[in-house]
Amino acid sequence: MSLADVIDALADANSFAGVVSVDHGGEVLLAKAYGLAHRAHRIPNTVDTRFGIASGGKGVTALAVISLVESGAVDLATTARSVLGGDLPLTDDAVTIEHLLAHRSGIGDYLDEDAGHAITDYVMPVPVHELADSEDYLQVPAGHPQTFAPGLRFAYCNSGYVVLALIAERIAGIPFHDLVQNRVCAPAGMRDSAFFRSDELPEHTAVGYLLLAGRSRSNVFHLPVRGSGDGGIYSTVADIRIFWQSLFAGRIVSPAWVAQMVRPRSDVPAQSMRYGLGFWLHGSGPAVMLEGYDAGSRSGRSTIRQPP
Repeated sequence: MSLADVIDALADANSFAGVVSVDHGGEVLLAKAYGLAHRAHRIPNTVDTRFGIASGGKGVTALAVISLVESGAVDLATTARSVLGGDLPLTDDAVTIEHLLAHRSGIGDYLDEDAGHAITDYVMPVPVHELADSEDYLQVPAGHPQTFAPGLRFAYCNSGYVVLALIAERIAGIPFHDLVQNRVCAPAGMRDSAFFRSDELPEHTAVGYLLLAGRSRSNVFHLPVRGSGDGGIYSTVADIRIFWQSLFAGRIVSPAWVAQMVRPRSDVPAQSMRYGLGFWLHGSGPAVMLEGYDAGSRSGRSTIRQPP
């Protein structure tokens, strides 16, 4: 059975809607679309369809922040408090940018992924239409107390990446979404990737759907109307391929900084993986990964083997 036959069978068995791309040695072995991008209008997905990649965007956020570090605008040891001022007073004054990037900050998470919520639950703590810009997100982690001392251990934290977006925006003096375009997407050549509003999706962009009691429902009320540092950028399989190539070619940040980002900072036995700065890492091997899962949006696991 060929690779395409195997993927086709899995897609059919799971009623999969999306795109599968398999690359090896710079060659595209498979790129195939399944299902519908818009179910009401019966618009099919294509290999060029843009999808929300959920927490896969954390790697993009990390690169935007590291590009500011590399330029000398900020340092890994810079404290969040020095940028936040009086905002988010429950955040420990010792939390640094490096703690946030590595999920070792200990700040309270607005979206506790260990709380046992069903993916169909409405978990956002504020009305989703209020969350369009980085400063809007201040209300999301507010009120969540510190859970442990900064640097003590690893705890995956969406709030930490919301705070990183806010810090990056304040330091750079431009909106976070523009910062990502200027410092990550443009140098990488990711022409079809951006943070879109879910109520203003452009053409060739898929709507996210959930299955409830046998019916399909869009995810528009489940997620922020526009994503932030913890996820929500839209991209294509071609742009993700370009992303990996550009990352290790040093076109986004220098190879020395890429090496720092993919150096393990934590072992995560529960996931059989390790974590660097913005990237999941294989538990023992050289693979670097991005993955994301939101209501109606799943980027799967995009993986590349580090060049020797």
